[in-house]
Amino acid sequence: MELRNKTALVTGGGTGIGRAVSFELAGRGAAVIVNYSRSQAEAEETARRILEEGGRAIALQADVSRDDEVRAMVRSAAEHFGTVDLLVNNASVTRHIPMDDLESATGEIWDELFDVNVKGMFFCARAVAPFMKRNGGGAIVNVGSIAGRTGLGSSLPYAVSKAAVHGLTKSLARALSPDIRVNCVVPGAVATRWWAGREEQMRRLAPNLLLQRISAPEDIARMIASALEQEAMTGQIITVDSGQTL
Repeated sequence: MELRNKTALVTGGGTGIGRAVSFELAGRGAAVIVNYSRSQAEAEETARRILEEGGRAIALQADVSRDDEVRAMVRSAAEHFGTVDLLVNNASVTRHIPMDDLESATGEIWDELFDVNVKGMFFCARAVAPFMKRNGGGAIVNVGSIAGRTGLGSSLPYAVSKAAVHGLTKSLARALSPDIRVNCVVPGAVATRWWAGREEQMRRLAPNLLLQRISAPEDIARMIASALEQEAMTGQIITVDSGQTL
C-alpha cells in the first residue's frame, strides 16, 4: 500500500515511538492525526513540525481507554481529512513493579493497564474500521512488546497486557479480513523516556544484545511503516529487538 495521500491516526503520537512514527508516516506522504491523552504540548509540537516541513497533521486529544472519546476523535479526524486509512495503536502505559511483588499488582493497576493497553487498541480499531471498509481497505499496526513474549517486563500486569495485545492482533486480523490488515510490531529495549532514571541500566544492556545497540524510536517507526505498506501480510507478530530475545 502506498502511504502517500493516506490518512493515519497515531495514538500516543507526540512522544517516543509514536512521535517517530508520526514523522515517518508524514515523510512518506501521509496526513497524520497525532493523538494524545495528556502530552498536549508534545503532540502539538509534533504536528507543528510536520506542517512546517510541508506535511499535513493535526493534534487531537482522546483517552483511548474511553470509547466515547475515541469515537469523537475519529469523527473529528474524518471531518478534518475526509477519512482514516491507517491506524497505529501505540498508546500504552505501565507501572514499574518488581515481578515477584504480587501484592503491589493491585486490581486498580490491572484495570488501568488493560483499559489503555488492550481495550484502548480495540476501541480505536473498532472506531476506524467502518471508514477503512468504505475505502475498500486499510491497515492497522499494534505496538506490542517483548514483555508479552518473554513474560518479563516493567511489571507483571504490563507483560500480560502486551501478551493480550499480541492475541488481539490475531483476532482482529481474522475479524476485519479481507478488507483490513492487522499486524503487530514488537519492540525490545528502545531509547525513550520509559528509561528515565534508569539510563545506566539501559547502557549496561546494550553490549549484551547480539547487535550491541539499543533500538532508536526511528528503528521501530520504519518497521511500522513497512508493515502498513505490506499488502500480503496480516496477523503477524514482528519482533524488532537487536537480537534481545534470541
